[in-house]
Amino acid sequence: MSFPIDISEEAGVRYLHFGSRWIQGAMRIARPWNLELDYTKEMMAPLLMRDERRFPRKVLLIGLGAASLTKFIYRNLPLAQLTIVEIEPRVVAAAKQYFKLPEDDKRIHLVLGDGAQYMLGTDKKFDLILVDGFDERARPGELNTLPFYQSCRARLTEQGILAVNLLGLSRGVKGGFAHIETAFDGRALMFPSCDSGNVIAFATAGDTVEIEVEEMRERATELKANSGLNLLPTITRVEQSTSCPGGVLTL
Repeated sequence: MSFPIDISEEAGVRYLHFGSRWIQGAMRIARPWNLELDYTKEMMAPLLMRDERRFPRKVLLIGLGAASLTKFIYRNLPLAQLTIVEIEPRVVAAAKQYFKLPEDDKRIHLVLGDGAQYMLGTDKKFDLILVDGFDERARPGELNTLPFYQSCRARLTEQGILAVNLLGLSRGVKGGFAHIETAFDGRALMFPSCDSGNVIAFATAGDTVEIEVEEMRERATELKANSGLNLLPTITRVEQSTSCPGGVLTL
């Protein structure tokens, strides 16, 4: 890959770019463990979907970026083991130098490689798979194909949930979500897009997710108190959309 890795700062926030205007990650310098971008916050919504206090224990992140999701999980879910797959070594170097990527070989297993190839080759199972991988033109490539999503399904535990960042490009969102729906036999949903235009899709193939919006709100209030992550606005948007018929989120 020949694209440049650029770092910018504005109003106390440090940004990662791949030689273009696209923001590949962000960190508020005064609060490096917090999630700065709205879409990264929404990728943590599976924490509201399972009532198991030990969920998730095994987490896979495809795409490191500015290490935002990695740092949040590392800090706030101390029982979680993280596997991170990143194809570009310069992104790893930038995450360590500029974005405070934790160095902990006991809890963080960093794999330099192609995320789609990793999924086809691993036999590990995960409770949570987070997919947020794009090139310098904001294209997901093989990470937005039916075979990839089928391999994700095969690598989820019974409690497992997949969360995917589908950038707000209508064709890419619809096509990507169609692949997810096919791979998971329809057990998938999209949250309404956040202000940035990102759309987050979720899927599972194991134990059913069935939770009332009010219970999600209670869990979100507890999560906010414990971690600072505020998903209450997301729940309001989801409630106002068609994602929760009868006030129940089902997946």
